[in-house]
Amino acid sequence: MPRYALKVEYHGAPFVGWQRQKELPSVQGAIETALGRLQPGAHTIAAAGRTDAGVHAVGQVAHCDMARDWDPFRLSEALNYHLKPDPVAIVAAARVADDWHARFSAIERQYLFRILMRRAPATHDNGQVWQISRQLDVAAMQAGADMLVGRHDFTTFRSVICQANSPVKTLDELRIERVDGFCGPEVHFHVRARSFLHNQVRSFVGTLEHVGAGSWAPKDVRTALEARNRAACGTVCPPQGLYLERVGYKDDPFA
Repeated sequence: MPRYALKVEYHGAPFVGWQRQKELPSVQGAIETALGRLQPGAHTIAAAGRTDAGVHAVGQVAHCDMARDWDPFRLSEALNYHLKPDPVAIVAAARVADDWHARFSAIERQYLFRILMRRAPATHDNGQVWQISRQLDVAAMQAGADMLVGRHDFTTFRSVICQANSPVKTLDELRIERVDGFCGPEVHFHVRARSFLHNQVRSFVGTLEHVGAGSWAPKDVRTALEARNRAACGTVCPPQGLYLERVGYKDDPFA
């Protein structure tokens, strides 16, 4: 059966997350339903990462197996037709080797988190950012973030329901920048690693927001990290501002 890689974009608000759940709307379920309209029968797709409820993606990657050969462009077009009106789009498709796997072939994942800093309620960005009314000190947040980069035991920044075998991960990048957004000043967090723990990025952002607001000092981030205790984590921020931005592979199937 030919295997295809799919690059997927979605707005996470209507969904319980990526993973299929019985009688609840999920991104995986929406795509598998669309595949069923092209090829009758049950479909099971695999993704590079299982995003939570409310989390968005502009570069999620999944793979599917089809009974017949499809031109990749025609497959993406047909899926997009059947995905309407769900806020899910297949932005690219590519034929891949039979043993290629969206999750296990990935060598890194990159997330973006957006904070909008303004007092007036968000309209155009509602549901797509974490909005706060105060200005944040980006330099102080970056000083705290630098203490998290590298290989560490991230128990403090790991959800209690995380199913990973080990809390030890290598964080390759945690870069923070202030951006003049379309609707006001934003802070963007660029986070990159081979793999992540459950709620790790949102735990980072919520903790570093305390630093930017002045209620924590940058050194307090190291103290929290070294505590290896979930109770030492700052606030876990809401999911609306989080985007799975890119999944990296040794050989990019969409290049």
